[in-house]
Amino acid sequence: MPTAIPRAAELQFKEKFINRYSKLTDIDSFKEYSFSYLRKSIRVNTLKTDVKQVVSRVSKEWNLRQVPWCKEGFWIEHKGEGEDKRWDVGNMMEHVLGYVYVQEAASMIPPIVLDPKPGERVLDMCAAPGSKTTQMAAMMQNKGVIVANDITAVRLAALGINLQRCGVRNVITTQMQGYRFKEIEFDRVLVDAPCSGTGTIRKSLKTIDMWNPKLASHLAKTQKSLIKAGFNVLKPGGTLVYSTCTLEPEEDEGVVDFLLKEFPDAKVEEIKLDIKRSPAVTDFEGRKYSDEIKKCLRIWPQDNDTEGFFVAKIRKG
Repeated sequence: MPTAIPRAAELQFKEKFINRYSKLTDIDSFKEYSFSYLRKSIRVNTLKTDVKQVVSRVSKEWNLRQVPWCKEGFWIEHKGEGEDKRWDVGNMMEHVLGYVYVQEAASMIPPIVLDPKPGERVLDMCAAPGSKTTQMAAMMQNKGVIVANDITAVRLAALGINLQRCGVRNVITTQMQGYRFKEIEFDRVLVDAPCSGTGTIRKSLKTIDMWNPKLASHLAKTQKSLIKAGFNVLKPGGTLVYSTCTLEPEEDEGVVDFLLKEFPDAKVEEIKLDIKRSPAVTDFEGRKYSDEIKKCLRIWPQDNDTEGFFVAKIRKG
């Protein structure tokens, strides 16, 4: 079982949140995991090294456990006890050198599902700070091109630092609204959309206070414009992955359902990963979604002791 954070007993969800999420999952289990520490995890950056070398270097001081769905991913815990135990994974020399990227295990899923190949043209529509961009660059062996876009200069600065640290050479960064992409075609598109973040409570407790019933509806409008733009610039036969770290059906299944209704040539594909998952939501608060939505990946924090995440794989044509 996960270790509860010190304030866990004092924390409470809003009544409307409880009423809403009780319809979607086991609210007690969700609360238990949301109010517990998130396991630290890293991804080996194969642009600079390989898994074997990193394991050899790091395992002297840290315990590593393989992430089942990512061969470069590991949960990591320091071997020390008491005051000697380290939690500052980001201060590891291997991180500074760009050998590893500190990345939540569930966050590794969207690039794996997208599966970009060397030489392809890829759009990362909401890229900063770069965990998925650097992951895709490694998968592509720095061959081809990734257009990494974001709208915020501060976030793009962080993206640039991470690209440089990881030795990425096949990325072009842009700053614009994602829905403005037109004309140019891409083999693959990742829309890791801005969201209400209810899957990330265990690392961002402020989400509890920020949440309100209208937030999902507001964000869903932006998400629909982003997924539509991404699909429009996707080549026939190409793959689009839509992902969020929220568990709101309106921002997840509802957005994919919108795309299916808007584009008859949009086809949802099965996601085959070694991971525990929960059923996708096909009916919520009077909204009935396409049966194709059942192919989407919905994971709650209690499923794999990770963040909550939603991922959909869509093919054009």
